[in-house]
Amino acid sequence: MPEQPPEILTLERYPSPIDGLWLAVDGAGVLRLLHFDRPADDFVATVRRAYPRADLIMGRAPPSVREPLDAYFAGDLAALERIPVQAVGSEFQKSVWGQLRQIPVGQTLSYGAVARRLGKPDASRAVGLANGSNPIAVVVPCHRVIGADGSLTGFGGGLPRKKWLLEHEGAHFVPPTASLF
Repeated sequence: MPEQPPEILTLERYPSPIDGLWLAVDGAGVLRLLHFDRPADDFVATVRRAYPRADLIMGRAPPSVREPLDAYFAGDLAALERIPVQAVGSEFQKSVWGQLRQIPVGQTLSYGAVARRLGKPDASRAVGLANGSNPIAVVVPCHRVIGADGSLTGFGGGLPRKKWLLEHEGAHFVPPTASLF
C-alpha cells in the first residue's frame, strides 16, 4: 500500500547551536523534513516539491520532535532515536537512510561500509548520492558518514556543521588540515 501524503505540515525554524534548522512535521508528529537554515521561501519550495498536496502552516513543532532535539543539543545524544521520521524517496534511498539511523552515536562509517551493510559492496557512489539527498538531516545522521580514510567529506549543511555534530557526539575522524571557517 502506498504511503499517504500528510494533509497538513507544520513548518518551524528551530533554533540550535548550529544555526537555525527548518522542520516540517505532519499532524501525527512525524518529522518529514529537517534542513539547515536558509530563507523561508526556499524551504517552503523544498517542502512543496516533496509534498505538493499538503497544506503548510507556520507554527511550533510538537513535543515529539522538539523535546528530543532539545535533549540532543543539551547532551542526551541518544534522544534523536525517539523522533519518528518518514521521508519521500526511492526504495534504495530509504534503505540507505535506514542504515544511517543504525550508525551508533559516536561512531562513523564510510560510504563503502554502508554499501556493504546493504549487501551492495559496489554501490558506494550510489550510497553517497542517497546520503547527500537525505531530507531529514541530523536526525537521520548523514553526518556520521565520512571518507574511507577517516576524513570529513561533503555535507549539505557545510563541513563546519558536520565537524560540530561529530565532535558533539564524540566521534573520531581526521580533522581537515585547512580551517573550516
